[in-house]
Amino acid sequence: MKLSDLRPAPGSRKAERRVGRGHGSGRGKTSGRGQKGQKARSGGSISRAFSGGQTRLSRRLPFVRGQGNSNAAFRKEYTIINLADLEPFGPDTHVSPEQLVEVGLVSSSEGRGLIKVLGDGEIDRALTVRAHKFSASAKAKIEAAGGSVDVIPVKEYPKTKRRKDGQQAEQGAAGA
Repeated sequence: MKLSDLRPAPGSRKAERRVGRGHGSGRGKTSGRGQKGQKARSGGSISRAFSGGQTRLSRRLPFVRGQGNSNAAFRKEYTIINLADLEPFGPDTHVSPEQLVEVGLVSSSEGRGLIKVLGDGEIDRALTVRAHKFSASAKAKIEAAGGSVDVIPVKEYPKTKRRKDGQQAEQGAAGA
């Protein structure tokens, strides 16, 4: 067998339909486009954004209010750790985000982020746990086991005040 002997399988290739070649072909005169109108003309395609003459969605969207999270840049995302996850640590241990990374409970990229401890599971040894946030049940269980809770302060962004003219007021300025 040679490269020149290769042929497509019978029936796998269809001849292109030639339109506008007389009424005997079944696709003569209007070439299957019907009568008149935008879709019968050459180049007469309608865009996907066209909404039948009413204002299209892309033009209406800028006026929709209250959509999305305008404070997404300031959102705080916490990595969740349960009390049951603190099993590997021995008694009288100081558990910090760095140790959670070493044990493998938190990935190194998440270790730089914020950590919240939840009260799912039991704890039977005294641990000093350092995290950015604790649920009430986690705090109660850790303290009931003889441990302590150390909250790492989260950097808070100062609240900015706006003046009536729309400009940002200076922090600490008189009258602000």
